[in-house]
Amino acid sequence: MKKLIILLAILSFNVTAKPVNVNSADAKTLSESLVGIGQKKAEAIVQYRTDNGAFESLNDLTNVKGIGEKTAEENADDILFSDSEVVKKPKKKTK
Repeated sequence: MKKLIILLAILSFNVTAKPVNVNSADAKTLSESLVGIGQKKAEAIVQYRTDNGAFESLNDLTNVKGIGEKTAEENADDILFSDSEVVKKPKKKTK
């Protein structure tokens, strides 16, 4: 029963997770939204961004100490690099 409750908790978190903008989110939001990113790595992301400017790709994210290609790839679907990615609307077809 305990394992079932834990499994349901994990699954419900993944269902409600929203993509996060690594160029504007604070460390708490990053650590809560990304798999394998705890508070310290999230703080390192924010510090790297402050020191080096905005991230433009997953490859840029791997420049942060403690974040490798595997972690970046695991989170690829949940990482945004700009707010405009969230608001993209389908183009209307013209006649």
